[in-house]
Amino acid sequence: MRVVTARTGLSPHVLRAWERRYEAVAPGRSAAGQRLYSDADVDRLALLLRATQAGRAIGQVVRIPVDELARLADRDARHPPPVTPAAEHLGAAMTEVRDLAPERLHVVLRRALLSLGTTVFLEQVLAPLLSGIGDAWQGGSIGIAHEHAASEVAVRVLDGLMDDLEVADGGPVAVVATPSGERHSLGARLAAVTAAHDGWRVILLGADVPADEIAATARRHGARVVGLSVVAPPDLRTVRAGLRSLRAALEPRTALLVGGARAAELEPLGEKVTQVRDLVHWRSLLRGYAPARRGRAVRGSRT
Repeated sequence: MRVVTARTGLSPHVLRAWERRYEAVAPGRSAAGQRLYSDADVDRLALLLRATQAGRAIGQVVRIPVDELARLADRDARHPPPVTPAAEHLGAAMTEVRDLAPERLHVVLRRALLSLGTTVFLEQVLAPLLSGIGDAWQGGSIGIAHEHAASEVAVRVLDGLMDDLEVADGGPVAVVATPSGERHSLGARLAAVTAAHDGWRVILLGADVPADEIAATARRHGARVVGLSVVAPPDLRTVRAGLRSLRAALEPRTALLVGGARAAELEPLGEKVTQVRDLVHWRSLLRGYAPARRGRAVRGSRT
């Protein structure tokens, strides 16, 4: 890994995150358990880094074949893509995070929401901002105070959005939570607001909820979907066991969707559990399970 980070410019944390979340490469292992990367892996990672430095999200380019990535990098070198409004807001938000300025961060996010609309704001600003904050904290470039302050601002923004939505009676029901042992609930809250904006009646249970209580809630309300966020649980084996228990307790018609930074590490999840890659994928899955009538933002200026 040290050689790969030196040759590509990626930090060890980002490299691990790209492997874990996006399966950017699949290195082998030595007898001692160390990662073993091929030259092709290194070339691919370097091209992916160039693509993201040009303003593209890793999730948008990670599946592109290496020859097409090379052509994309060459085009970007000759004609750099314009910076999108969402990218400008994201950059401004990250600056305020690093400056430990939560009130200014709130202003930046409020402006982004008003300028871009809810869907673009959630998918292209807030979700990548939270991911970037996690990466920066893990990499040591920001402290726990930065992460906590930014998270509080994100909660304010998401709670304001949820309060502003009116969902028509009769819409499909989604139960959203984090499983036992998972105390990070911001991803679940982000998923809940996204679902509510698409017309789902959302029951947000919060963090660290036992499988039997999630299942009981889903049965009581006839939920079509149960969504779980797995970000930093202390023990993935416990989460896997909880998922098996939850799946067995849910009605067969209820879809079980699992996303978050460490969801990929839970595979294989089984035929009746679906991994959610990102917020865009979550919204696509929701629409597939039950095309929903849109929620309506009635006080769109509130954040």
